[in-house]
Amino acid sequence: MAHLTILIHCKDQKGIIASVTNFILENEGNTTYIDQHVDAVANVFFMRLECVFEQADFNTAKFKTAFKEKLATPFEMQWQLYPATQKLKMAIFVSKYDHCLYDILGRYNAGELNVDIPFIISNHNDLAHIAANFDIPFYHIPVTKDTKAAAEQEQLKLLKAHQVDFIVLARYMQIVTPTVINEFPYRIINIHHSFLPAFVGAKPYHAAFARGVKIIGTTSHYVTEELDAGPIIEQDTIRVTHSHTIPDLIAKGRDLEKIVLSRAIKLHAQHKCFVYSNKTIIFT
Repeated sequence: MAHLTILIHCKDQKGIIASVTNFILENEGNTTYIDQHVDAVANVFFMRLECVFEQADFNTAKFKTAFKEKLATPFEMQWQLYPATQKLKMAIFVSKYDHCLYDILGRYNAGELNVDIPFIISNHNDLAHIAANFDIPFYHIPVTKDTKAAAEQEQLKLLKAHQVDFIVLARYMQIVTPTVINEFPYRIINIHHSFLPAFVGAKPYHAAFARGVKIIGTTSHYVTEELDAGPIIEQDTIRVTHSHTIPDLIAKGRDLEKIVLSRAIKLHAQHKCFVYSNKTIIFT
């Protein structure tokens, strides 16, 4: 049995949904999930569809060729097709903070994340023991101002050798340059607090505390060349009061980072994110 996920976006026009579902039926398939959205301003149609083919001789390659000829080309679609059995390979970049890494690996070990993790890269050696505990290869690639370019080349060599599909920055405290970004467009996921741009600098929680904020938040987004300005995948907030201390705010923020980052990973791994015009269409 073949279980496929199909992502489509194109100019909005009549008959797209009917044409796609009828094509699946004509190929003896069953549509098990479908969701769609039309950006009325841009006149763009988005759809995510899951379908199942039970015949033993079903050929995914032939289906893709026919889909392109009969649907994608006539409707001028941008489209991707993913077999359910195909797990994406996810590399993790970390520095010294361990909360997101522990959370990701715990969920991965429990089978909650439908990905493979070929390795972890860090610019420090501090978290090597965590990788060892989960039996995942760990690569220490130091980064300084003078060695950054060489370090990124070493990172890219590993990423390409392992055919990595996407990268998660689990509190990786280095700016990723276009050298890596251009090799993984909209395939690098970052996590950070949502105090920006109001509270910048190394101690945003201290600044937020001094201002008496009532809500703290976290944002996960795709990395682009403009720092912290990529398409947003997931966000969440939590209320705080005057009784909370700075350590309380930091602890709550870190808890929120873990949750939001894991949601973003799942959305990307399950092919539920469309990036369009520097924002995302998320099908849940």
